[in-house]
Amino acid sequence: MNDSKSSGKYEENSLTLTGSVAMGTGVMIGAGIFALTGQVAEQAGGLFPLAFLAAAIVAGFSAYSYVKMAEQYPSAGGIAMFLMKAYGKGTVTAGMALLMYFSMVINESLVARTFGMYTLQLFDAKEDQFLVPVLGVGLLVAAFIVNILGNKFIGTFSTVTAVIKIAGIVVFAAAGLWVSGLTLESVGVTERSSAGSFLSATALALLAYKGFTTITNSGSEIIDPTKNIGRSIIISLAICLLVYLLVGFAVAGNLSVSEIIQSRDYALAEAARPAFGQWGTYFTVGLAIVATISGLIASTFAVSRMLAMLSEMKLVPHKHFGMPGDIQKHTLVYTVVFAITLTILFDLSRIASLGAIFYIVMDMAVHWGVLKHVREKVNANRWVPITALLLDATILGAFLWMKANSDMLVIWVALGGMAFIFVGERLFLTWSDEEEHAEHSDATV
Repeated sequence: MNDSKSSGKYEENSLTLTGSVAMGTGVMIGAGIFALTGQVAEQAGGLFPLAFLAAAIVAGFSAYSYVKMAEQYPSAGGIAMFLMKAYGKGTVTAGMALLMYFSMVINESLVARTFGMYTLQLFDAKEDQFLVPVLGVGLLVAAFIVNILGNKFIGTFSTVTAVIKIAGIVVFAAAGLWVSGLTLESVGVTERSSAGSFLSATALALLAYKGFTTITNSGSEIIDPTKNIGRSIIISLAICLLVYLLVGFAVAGNLSVSEIIQSRDYALAEAARPAFGQWGTYFTVGLAIVATISGLIASTFAVSRMLAMLSEMKLVPHKHFGMPGDIQKHTLVYTVVFAITLTILFDLSRIASLGAIFYIVMDMAVHWGVLKHVREKVNANRWVPITALLLDATILGAFLWMKANSDMLVIWVALGGMAFIFVGERLFLTWSDEEEHAEHSDATV
């Protein structure tokens, strides 16, 4: 069964395998390596490059469920459609889909603030931190304008920028490793390293790979989706793992762990200084700007599509507020407004933490849905989603324990946000069912 036509007036079969891979890597690299290297090092210490490897393993097991679902149910709704097939139209589907939606919006604000942090390095304006959200908001507005131009432009733009930034990052990593003499003195067990901190860092590093899920939202655009969605996900994850490992070791070869943590929000730019001087910093900041811009544009495209699908499935309320255009244009506005709000209110660390919690909870729901409800329909091996569930539960538990001892506010905000989402969805769906029943009763009188 193919649900691609259920998504309204979307363009079909216009995205190639290369384009979808570019979109996935664009989202991942834009948010991942530039925003999270220092954050992961703060928790894992000298083992931070290995935390990216561990996160890739977790993402690899997770990807299995998404690939199996995408092969059977390719659509513009992606995860929303997967949840619907597993749980039906109800609070679980709506709530978990919104968790994914908001984790993606959180990711956008993470990218936006990363853009601001790296851009300030060009002007040596580290003290002017108020400019970080200002620059981030400006980038979000620009991403909104680009998304209005349509998905064909986004596909072409994502492909070009993905090639530029991946090539540039590989050059940075190779040069950094060469200059360091491959000593990698910062890699290894340090005072910050423990089993719990490593698992917690793995949960945070998982955000660097979650962009692969945006590919599932291209089911109605990608050519031959039953084959190419799975291929795109696998290729994107492999490319990003290689890039993250190269960069992680390059940073570790040029900065001590304490220096990485001190410059955690712009660690790559700081690592370029001892290796290449000021010109190296300019080069790295330029790459970060390209990566964050392209990543944000691709992410905004995907997440607005997901909310549009949820609206069409009548799982979330939708108001036009007098705006012209179709539902996707409206959800694009909502998405950018939410992301701007988060960019203004939260710093990088808390944004990343909220995103990790929301994403992993939703991810577990997808695996459970595959395991309990549609395993035979999608021809899935039971042990892979079971393994994915165990890995998710382990790293989420470690992450929550670490946050409970360092920043309890993040946990309260996450719990409050989830309660608001699920209670709100329960009330909305109950009201919607009652209204639909009343309309049906009136029609039969």
